[in-house]
Amino acid sequence: MTTLLNPPETVPGEDLSVLGASLRRALDGPWADRRAEARAAFPSENLHRDPGQSIEEARDWVLARLRELSDAGFGAAGIPRDADDPADPAAAVVAFEMLAHGDLSTLIKSGVQFGLFGGAVTNLGTRWHHDTFLPAITRLDLLGCYAMTELGHGSDVANLETTITYIPETDEYEVHSQTPGATKAYIGNAARDGSMAVVFGQLLVQGRHHGVHAVLVPIRDAEGNDLPGVTTSDHGAKGGLLGVDNGRLRFARVRVPRQMLLDRYGGVGEDGVYRSPIENPNRRFFTMLGTLVRGRVCIAAGAGIAARRGLSIATRYALTRRQFPAPGHPDGVVLLDYLTHQRRLLPAIARAYALGFAQNELTTALAHVQGGGEHTEREQRQLETRAAGLKALATRFANDTIQECREACGGAGYMAENRLVGLRADADVFATFEGDNTVLLQLVAKALLTDYRQVWGDLDRVGMVQQAAKLVGGTVLERTAANLLVDRLVATARRRPEELALVDRGWHAYLFEERERHSLESLARRTRRADSRSFESVNRLGEHMLFVARAHLERVTLEAFIAGIEACADPEARQVLERLCSLYALGSIAADAAWFLEHNRISAGRAKAVNAQVNALCAELRPSALDLVEGFGVPRAWLGASALDA
Repeated sequence: MTTLLNPPETVPGEDLSVLGASLRRALDGPWADRRAEARAAFPSENLHRDPGQSIEEARDWVLARLRELSDAGFGAAGIPRDADDPADPAAAVVAFEMLAHGDLSTLIKSGVQFGLFGGAVTNLGTRWHHDTFLPAITRLDLLGCYAMTELGHGSDVANLETTITYIPETDEYEVHSQTPGATKAYIGNAARDGSMAVVFGQLLVQGRHHGVHAVLVPIRDAEGNDLPGVTTSDHGAKGGLLGVDNGRLRFARVRVPRQMLLDRYGGVGEDGVYRSPIENPNRRFFTMLGTLVRGRVCIAAGAGIAARRGLSIATRYALTRRQFPAPGHPDGVVLLDYLTHQRRLLPAIARAYALGFAQNELTTALAHVQGGGEHTEREQRQLETRAAGLKALATRFANDTIQECREACGGAGYMAENRLVGLRADADVFATFEGDNTVLLQLVAKALLTDYRQVWGDLDRVGMVQQAAKLVGGTVLERTAANLLVDRLVATARRRPEELALVDRGWHAYLFEERERHSLESLARRTRRADSRSFESVNRLGEHMLFVARAHLERVTLEAFIAGIEACADPEARQVLERLCSLYALGSIAADAAWFLEHNRISAGRAKAVNAQVNALCAELRPSALDLVEGFGVPRAWLGASALDA
């Protein structure tokens, strides 16, 4: 392995191989320069929290660390400082990724303060809100909460029970928790540090219901005491994220001035009349929630970094740890030379790269839609769907992968000093917040079905099949940056799929597209036959919807990988990426082998051969294992695992 001292992709003092540097730049993609600059400037001396701290010690450490990061420019990055400061959503995502290399409590504390609280003020408020509150929010002088979730309503935001009632006599809003189920729960910054909350609730004006809106409500005074009518409580110990002060909020007819409603999309004017630029209540509701999509983009990015950290620790450990002597290996065999160990780690590394390329495209879409330029409503919807889906895919992957990495490191992996158990605990909740993963996958499937309905109209079954062929090439199977290349690959593979090599990219693209097309078409038919008024009729479609969503996301991810390879100029790195892409694709095909067999897309013999090909790819990639994890962009010095220093 050739070592290149301090290439542009490194941090100070990091030695990186030529291949590792090339892979890192390829994986960073269009954001390579920004990410390299962020790594070089990131304050990494105080990166990891002592796992032995108490809850209060952890909370104190996290708040102090957040102030340190904020002073270095990694807190409110991308968040406007006032009404005239432009937002930079890509900068916010890159900063969030950098924070994910350290203590995840600090990451989430930052996300609550700047992404959720500050993001709500930015995206739902007007110039007055921006000038009044953003300076203090971005300086950390005003710590806040994002009070959406209720004990009785998690993902069901439309049916929140908290009320926000306009009182014309005093020109105020009255915020009230009507029932125990209306208690705001699991809210970051609510237990201790927050002094104001963005509270979501049902807006009532002169007896008329206008749906969910958000209002700013002070919750504590300067001494940290609850304000009149506000009751806060502490959730205490949790499964992870010890340094985040999650708590509950209740409101007993708390009054705030009319101006405190975040009224960009609707509110009461000085004349006491409700007005909104969006007349349709449902469209207004989804427009409001759509502006907050950056949270899901960031959580997907953070989950990807967490998985890379776990894989970096486990792979580096497997390259040094020896176990059991064998002929020719009297001192024991290096763990990563065992095929079983390669199968534990290398397919996960391939998927981490795949999701990294998909994340690049998602970040690019976010920058386009929320960067202040022109964009269409369709692009906004596509961003929302993609963010929901990749958040679900990336967080599930992170949880599964970190657990596998923990086990792959044996007893060392169970020691807190090697970071994997803490990382696993902290990343666990990523599958739940910013939307439960199952619900998010259902949203993806519903979005795909909506495209079908727009084309169907009153078509009979023959007409549906004819239109479906058109949809596959355009409306539903939205193309990524690999558009024309993938079209050509699929067209070639469709003519003779069984004759192609198992590593043929056209065959992979063909199978991924067939899986999505067929499963979506059959779901659309079942949905049309189902009685929408019957819960049981719709409920039976649940597993089918989840399969369709995953098939769609797997296809999108493969095409992002293909685009990433096409953009890579280094021949050696490109060759390695080709192998990784094949490993990702075959892993996905193997996971759904039963479906492909049942639907006659592959033969039984070919299905068996897939497993042998995965083994062969693992063997081919084994010599590049260290280069692969260097390509993740996680400097060795940042891992903080004691076992790697032994």
